[in-house]
Amino acid sequence: MERHTKQRQAVLDALARSGQALSPPDLLAQARSSVPSLNLSTVYRQVKGLQDAGRVVRVELPGQPARFEMAVSSEAAAPPRAGHTIDAAAAMVAHSHHHPGAVAHESHHHHFHCVQCDRVYPIHACPGSMGDLAPPGFEVQHHDLTLRGRCATCVAGAPA
Repeated sequence: MERHTKQRQAVLDALARSGQALSPPDLLAQARSSVPSLNLSTVYRQVKGLQDAGRVVRVELPGQPARFEMAVSSEAAAPPRAGHTIDAAAAMVAHSHHHPGAVAHESHHHHFHCVQCDRVYPIHACPGSMGDLAPPGFEVQHHDLTLRGRCATCVAGAPA
């Protein structure tokens, strides 16, 4: 059973407010607004417990430190319909899941990585099967997709 503490709630609230994948130091900075005595080792412990409970998932991008985001149930993350754009909140992070140890109810999605501010945002959409891209006779079991560029904030020139 998951133990509910003010530290755990502060980490969850920080992730929920951010709408993006955060590193443990970024989580600490945001969660300290609720619990000023919070420290980095406690953030790591809380993230581990939240991962074990299926409430948080690890996001790994090549060459980047691990980040964490709220787990999304498959019912909550419907991909946009064809011809529709992904809104700014959803157009946030690029890399796909199917991580080892990920919770079965996690919705498959990808990420957008801003090369200017280094933020990572979830994109709750997928182009579908990548089987046609594999060499003949190969079987694709998982895929990772990371879009890289500048987020809407950086494109607009606003401070990150």
